[in-house]
Amino acid sequence: MVFICFVLDLRSLSPPLLRDLKQSMLQLANFYAISSPTSSTSSSRSKPLLDRIGLCYLFKNRLSRTDELKVAYSPRGNFSLRDFHHTVNNLPSDAFLPDFNGSGALCCSDLKLSSVLNDKILYSWGGHSKDITRKVVLISSCIFETLDSATKKVLTDAAANCISVEFVFLEQNSSHLADIPESINKFLKQIGDLDNCSFQNYIPDAHTLSGLVKKWFQELKEGLEEQMQARFVFKINLLGSTNRISCNLCTSFNQIIDEFVPCKSCRCHGIPFDTSRTIPTDMSSCPVTGVELGVLDLVDSSVKIGEHTILYMPSFQCCQDLQKVPLPINFNVIERTNLSSLDEGIILGASYIVTPAFSELDDTDISELNVKLFRVLCGILHSLDQGLVCSSNCNIETAKQTSFLCYYILLPSEKGVMILRRLAGSEEVLPVPDITNIACIPVSKDIENSLQASLLKIELRNYDPVQHDRGFHQRLNLLVKESLQFGAIPAKAKEQVTASNTALQDPVVEDLSVQANDVEVIEENVLDSILADGKTGAKITEEWEQLVVLEMPKMSSPTCISKLKLHKEVSSPLLSTGKLDDKTSRILERLEIPKQLKRKAASPTLSTFHTVSISSVKKPLIPFGPSNPDSQVIVLSQPIKPNFQRLKRKR
Repeated sequence: MVFICFVLDLRSLSPPLLRDLKQSMLQLANFYAISSPTSSTSSSRSKPLLDRIGLCYLFKNRLSRTDELKVAYSPRGNFSLRDFHHTVNNLPSDAFLPDFNGSGALCCSDLKLSSVLNDKILYSWGGHSKDITRKVVLISSCIFETLDSATKKVLTDAAANCISVEFVFLEQNSSHLADIPESINKFLKQIGDLDNCSFQNYIPDAHTLSGLVKKWFQELKEGLEEQMQARFVFKINLLGSTNRISCNLCTSFNQIIDEFVPCKSCRCHGIPFDTSRTIPTDMSSCPVTGVELGVLDLVDSSVKIGEHTILYMPSFQCCQDLQKVPLPINFNVIERTNLSSLDEGIILGASYIVTPAFSELDDTDISELNVKLFRVLCGILHSLDQGLVCSSNCNIETAKQTSFLCYYILLPSEKGVMILRRLAGSEEVLPVPDITNIACIPVSKDIENSLQASLLKIELRNYDPVQHDRGFHQRLNLLVKESLQFGAIPAKAKEQVTASNTALQDPVVEDLSVQANDVEVIEENVLDSILADGKTGAKITEEWEQLVVLEMPKMSSPTCISKLKLHKEVSSPLLSTGKLDDKTSRILERLEIPKQLKRKAASPTLSTFHTVSISSVKKPLIPFGPSNPDSQVIVLSQPIKPNFQRLKRKR
């Protein structure tokens, strides 16, 4: 966790520079207000944002002509975006009283660091936890040529307490006559023996101030997000026995929200109610304590800024009701850009393939002209290696209107289609991490030759997604195969089996040999009841006789089936325990698909005949092996097709 105290030297900041610096401080507060920790638990969302930004300023008392320090904003609890904005906007704008040295440079002797680095201000922020890092950023346009002994002692004590001090020098136009490099070298010599002190020199333009804001914001986010670590492992050794490279992963952009959402919050903690997780009732409870709140304890006119920041508003009129974007979406072309200079780190979101619209229902000439213009535009941009930067009030990933502009890049291709990608705006771009310590390390020729030889051994080919299987189907097939090992799911104790007469439509008739493999299973308790009933068994015998002996497929019993499953009746242990009469047994012994039905199934002009369908729930698939190893019944994954030998008749 990082606490940053900004000390503005108003004595040396001109009014235009102070105005720009105020905007930078407000932008830093806005970024911090919408920041959220990586944890997505409900407890982390209910906690308010901790205040970790302090603001002080140095000024010269016009009456006593002495240098003084004033604490404008001190982090004592939860972060208040409104209070911080109020403090920054009310910084004195008439405190610019510069002093010049003999060389014409702005100078000041007293930095008042002892007034900041003490137990009353900086040391008291955040308590005495060892995980807290404190930093002081002194922003000035003065060159501190000399540091007295008291200031050096304060800086030495700060180093012992793990407090870093950063001196930011903003060079102004009035300093062009002074010998700035010589003054900087003198100051660097004085702080050279202090490890906790650093000096940065900038020209205060828009890019510089924006980069400073993003740099400070990243330092504040270190307590909210953990830096990801990775390593790249190679199949071959790069140098000696080393086959891996360790790295740190960091994002190059910080995507902002598209709108500000109105909400309700409690007065006691200022935390919004999560309407998606709570049951709508007449009474509301505090998100922290759970105590029921009355009407006076609720704030109906609140605006949610990010996940942890709430602004109390007089009304919701400032918030727009963003709707789905109407089609077609308008993209306003702003400028061309060279693709070779485009930073890949600022391209975010999904890619959208862009093709020309063509419809035969519209005017053919207009549609063809539209296609020609698209092809020529894509070809010219591809030949120039350029793209088109566009703006829109639509977020194409959510298909909704936004309160702020979104920027996109239209990229050409050699195949005649184009790609639309989202670009990060000025508020979303983060600075590149500091790599000065990497660039200054010398590299020997042996390392370069070894690494180049190792890279040439890696296969080189154009990327084809078809040739890079992620293993989804293989993994899912294994899961299904393992699931089948558990066997059939036990059926319910009571299932209703109903039958109704249905007619098969001409001319499609399935072969009975195919139907035998697709037969539906009758529940075992139903078969028990069938075998126990003598009248029902006699009726079944009569219908089997009509089907097998007389070749007349007219069955009306509610217990007969239209699709024959031969192995169930022959090999099922359930049927072997039942008592069948002699006539039925002889029929089952001679059971075979009748010749007449074979001929009728092959004929395209077969007359319709009535059959019986069972309306029952199918059992799960038969497992590969028996679920009970002690069982002596052989269960196969496919039904057995019986093959009976026909007995020759004696003539």
